Amino acid sequence: MMLRILQVVSALVIPTLVSAHGYLQQVTIDGTVYMGNKLNVETPAPSIIRLVNTNFPVMGTSNPYINCGPDAQFASQVGNANPGSRLQLLWVGGTDGSYNWLHNIGPLMHYMTMCEGSCSTYNSTYAEWFKISELGLESDGKTWYQDILTSRAPVNVTIPSTLAPGQYLLRSEIISLHDALTEGGAQFYPACVQLNVGGDQTQGPTSSEECTFPGCYSDTDAGILTPNIFNPPIEYTFPGPPVASFVNTNSSSSAPHTGPASSSLGTHSATPTPLSSPQYCVGTFSRHFD
Repeated sequence: MMLRILQVVSALVIPTLVSAHGYLQQVTIDGTVYMGNKLNVETPAPSIIRLVNTNFPVMGTSNPYINCGPDAQFASQVGNANPGSRLQLLWVGGTDGSYNWLHNIGPLMHYMTMCEGSCSTYNSTYAEWFKISELGLESDGKTWYQDILTSRAPVNVTIPSTLAPGQYLLRSEIISLHDALTEGGAQFYPACVQLNVGGDQTQGPTSSEECTFPGCYSDTDAGILTPNIFNPPIEYTFPGPPVASFVNTNSSSSAPHTGPASSSLGTHSATPTPLSSPQYCVGTFSRHFD
């Protein structure tokens, strides 16, 4: 009888735990949709999103998986973008996108780093990242921007309008703070997208505006250890460096969301830039604009 009870409890709890976490499923660039893979697929389809091996969060700021997500693989394609391109990133719950994103407390931030050569073989372990956007509380001081994801709406981010051309990784990050009342409780959900940015612009970050993952954060940083997160009025400090000074504030991802994300946001990509076959991340590079 006890065994049967445990089996029933497990059948109820395990799906709940799985759906309580999530991953980046889809990226739309200027109306063109690039799909990611479901988790745990044996043979990933071509994508611009680096595939992780679990939807569970990264715990601890010194965890190497904080870079691009748990056991992230190189993707086989890059998405074509330009300075000023608008991206919409769809985060979902579960392992196959059948659930909506569940969490609604904590910031969304976006970083970029230039790849050395092809992003399909670029190891970002020691990459120098610069921040291009940070989204926290809405104007009411109570609701987090992250809450839009629970209705299957995308988060918007815009490529800086003066960014120099090249291949870049875009690092999208959600930090869920509902358990961050004590040290080590923050949940990190990073994901990396491979981009080819065109144009003839010339700007980028200075070395003082860059940091590595791990290295950007500490477990005791304000904004990561948040014992008063449920005690209004909330005064939140974003962790990591500030948004790079060359980033035009009008082109950050602070624009209001426009509604639920689906393939109707644009057309599916037929000809993304092909690279090499997926593999695991290895290599380093940094470019400064001091």
